Amino acid sequence: MCAIKKEVKPNFILSILQNKCPRCRRGKMYQSNNPYHLRSFMRMFDRCQVCGQPLDMEPGFYYGTNMVSYSLALLISVLSFILWWIIIGFSLHDNRFFWWIGFNAFLLLAMQPPLMRLSRTIWLAFFVPYSPNWNLGDIIESERINKEHMNNW
Repeated sequence: MCAIKKEVKPNFILSILQNKCPRCRRGKMYQSNNPYHLRSFMRMFDRCQVCGQPLDMEPGFYYGTNMVSYSLALLISVLSFILWWIIIGFSLHDNRFFWWIGFNAFLLLAMQPPLMRLSRTIWLAFFVPYSPNWNLGDIIESERINKEHMNNW
């Protein structure tokens, strides 16, 4: 008897955290793996190298990532506040609250490049769902792309 190999669906959260294409959850979205290489950390492939999904849907598509980035920064700030409160605590008699503000500002600044990439990946996942038939070519094509005006910021 021959065993039937079933295609395994990659985990949604892991594929988002690893900046993978939301359609196939296998292909890389960014040309550089290092988010701290500041000259090229936001350069994306035009299409997913595994399934062929366009990663730039239309002009201004990624402007909505500011909402996702803001939500992620707010979540990190709340978590750092709770951890600071549990570990160090707050008091009205000293300046521990101001130390937390400085720590949180440094934390958000240091995490900005990965947060920018993560917010783009999450934003694209809102509009391009996972497809179990990704290898058959059911691509969600971009609506309005003008190649002459791409990257004219």
